[in-house]
Amino acid sequence: MSKPAVNSFFVGRALAEGLYEQLGNGLANFLSELGKFDAEQKENLRQFTQQVMERASQEAGTVVSDSSSPFNSPSSNGEPVDLQATIDELRAEVAELRSELQRYRNRTV
Repeated sequence: MSKPAVNSFFVGRALAEGLYEQLGNGLANFLSELGKFDAEQKENLRQFTQQVMERASQEAGTVVSDSSSPFNSPSSNGEPVDLQATIDELRAEVAELRSELQRYRNRTV
């Protein structure tokens, strides 16, 4: 074999290895940047979600306060409202309204 053919082989081999390394480095850099971008976007989304939730809770706190709730506010004599008693009263009112509605229906038929 001639010497130029052997040199050409080694030059081609060195060129292929160099291109392979360059391609590997370029791919590694691309994947690294892609990972950074993904992490930044996730962090931005987390921060945005947190800001939205904080804003919503602040607005909810200003609109609805605990003292304005009929279940937490004291009754006219200063004692807390008994929820079971309130439910029983509402059920009694519903039953009374149903009986009135039934009497009304019976009169119109």
